[in-house]
Amino acid sequence: MLLDVPLIPDKNYIRFLNVHRTRIYSVHFSLYQADVLDARYKLRLISTDALAGCLKGVPTVLKYLLLNSRIHNPAGYSDKDTLAAIMNTLAQLNDAGLLDGIIYADAYFLQALSDTTPDIARKLEAVPSINCMLDSFEKIRATFDILSSMHFKPPQKIILYRGLNRRPEALSGIAAKCRENYTAIKLGLLANEGCIYQCPYKPAHDALLAIANMNMDVNTHDINQSLGCIRYFLEKPQAIFKSPFIRPEDMQNYEGIVDIIKICGQTLGRDFLERTIQAYAEQRYKGNLLDLMDSLDWMSDEFHVENGLAPPGFF
Repeated sequence: MLLDVPLIPDKNYIRFLNVHRTRIYSVHFSLYQADVLDARYKLRLISTDALAGCLKGVPTVLKYLLLNSRIHNPAGYSDKDTLAAIMNTLAQLNDAGLLDGIIYADAYFLQALSDTTPDIARKLEAVPSINCMLDSFEKIRATFDILSSMHFKPPQKIILYRGLNRRPEALSGIAAKCRENYTAIKLGLLANEGCIYQCPYKPAHDALLAIANMNMDVNTHDINQSLGCIRYFLEKPQAIFKSPFIRPEDMQNYEGIVDIIKICGQTLGRDFLERTIQAYAEQRYKGNLLDLMDSLDWMSDEFHVENGLAPPGFF
């Protein structure tokens, strides 16, 4: 299986990716522009030319831009100038061979982009975010039906919702139906988010992140700590074992079912990403499993889960 990994604008990290290039199917990345939202906080802003230079550093892998904010300011759906500016930036990257598609979560926004510049949309795949929660074939079929009414190309890959990670029978059934109906599709799973299983906070959490990125006064960390998943895990740290993460050693259980393992952790920096990608590329890791988990990384200072001590049959 190949990996889908974050790309961040760091020359040393890009050199690291090239060392593991044969294990990488695709990279996903932010546009790093203040008015173009994705599902993460923007820790920095860079120019499109600087981003293009980073993308040129990984020439042989597919490249997907994150436009996966859960919601947008509704006024933006009809702001043709801003929508056209976004699409023209995507065209600039696509014309340079540096962009294959976009990852979306807000279908209203996707439709608005499609309507604004159909000629550009036809050059790009529209890939549903994992936050679209595709955990049944019915949802997948409905998603493809909607996409077929837009100008974007259909996706070459989809990342199935993490609730399927530990449900092999359901996963196998969905994978079989996908391959029967969408013969060219690549299927993937997210390995290392590490959040609550079937997290009831997630829809609101995604929306709050989007609101925060619209420059509204929202501190999602404080909310999670006082009311949400951080509080939950501090009160019940044993619940981390219910989280549907995939250990590096357990990737073999998905051979023949999915094609791609996605790694997340874009905002945690180069050291985290290199450690995590190395572990999944080698399919082994000795150390604290929490050091590989995106949403649980904060727990690694207080809790140690020795990955090498996982009992047989842990999966």
